Amino acid sequence: MRIVITGGTGLIGRALAGRLAADGHEVVCLSRAPERHEAAMPNGVQLAAWDGRTDDGWGALADGAGAIVNLAGENLAEGRWTADRKRRILDSRVDAARAVVEAVENAASKPEVVVQASAVGYYGPRGTEPVDEQAQPGSDFLAGVCLAAEGAVTRLRELGVRVPVARTGIVLSADGGALPRMAMPFKLFVGGPLGSGRQAFPWIHIDDEIAALEFLISHDGADGPYNLTAPTSVTNAEFSSALGRTLGRPALLPVPSFALQLAFGEMSTALLDGQRAVPTRLQEAGFEFAHPETDAALRDLLA
Repeated sequence: MRIVITGGTGLIGRALAGRLAADGHEVVCLSRAPERHEAAMPNGVQLAAWDGRTDDGWGALADGAGAIVNLAGENLAEGRWTADRKRRILDSRVDAARAVVEAVENAASKPEVVVQASAVGYYGPRGTEPVDEQAQPGSDFLAGVCLAAEGAVTRLRELGVRVPVARTGIVLSADGGALPRMAMPFKLFVGGPLGSGRQAFPWIHIDDEIAALEFLISHDGADGPYNLTAPTSVTNAEFSSALGRTLGRPALLPVPSFALQLAFGEMSTALLDGQRAVPTRLQEAGFEFAHPETDAALRDLLA
């Protein structure tokens, strides 16, 4: 079937597109600058242009498609959260969601499923309190962004489309994202936990992230929110210790909270506050994790 992926040129999108194309699907990734990403895309994956706000130029791809996966949104980690950046972070997600809704509304043959990307930031700072998909949203900026993005696609259910929402944790990959940046201080023998280290660290191996997204696409009963996090819950300090063991380095030098706050401003909340998000609905639906344990997952990625 044809699967359209918005935000398909990012870390998760490229991996998902490659897996789906290898499985024999027709995969089209939308990009605002497709010519810049051609060389990096997996074999068999097509690129198409879009403006990130409307269905102009690509909406016909939704007509007869089997699925749309909406991963689009400005990178949270690129720069301090000024008022302008916070507006762009929010608008990029809401605009992309509305563009998907517009495309589906205009499609004569509507997709069976639209997978909407969200994040465990939906729950706000929760320390080590276990939170499943029934937990209420938080009240901070990230929670508001997630709530707005998820709310922007609810119209799709009125159109008869299944809408699983992927509330993803920190995706671990050797090819980019958080892990290489986290590993660098350890390689220089200056690694350690962030802040107190007591905050939860909701992680997931890139292979399980992709497998879970495929599961949400293909599993007929999948609808509503799903936490995409490993079933093994760890604190930031425990994850740092595991990372140090994997790299053969100590994990003894914590980064003080005030230093992170000075360096990153409000964005430091994403590092210092955690959510012990548990994948209750995913496991109840029958999904099996290939990398449920922290040490084994890090060895697979880094050893």
